[in-house]
Amino acid sequence: MNKDQVKGVVDNAKGRIKEAAGDLTGNRQMQQEGRADQVGGTVRKNVGDAKETVKRGIDKL
Repeated sequence: MNKDQVKGVVDNAKGRIKEAAGDLTGNRQMQQEGRADQVGGTVRKNVGDAKETVKRGIDKL
């Protein structure tokens, strides 16, 4: 795992927690921020996955 993959997973989890807190408190802004954090985390993890795939391909050469 690279740092982008780890950071992506952490951001996604943080977003889920923030969204749940927003649900509990009725805070729509917090809910939206949580959803945005989740999307950002997923994107960052996918970037990390792509980097790992490229790295493995280069290592095979």
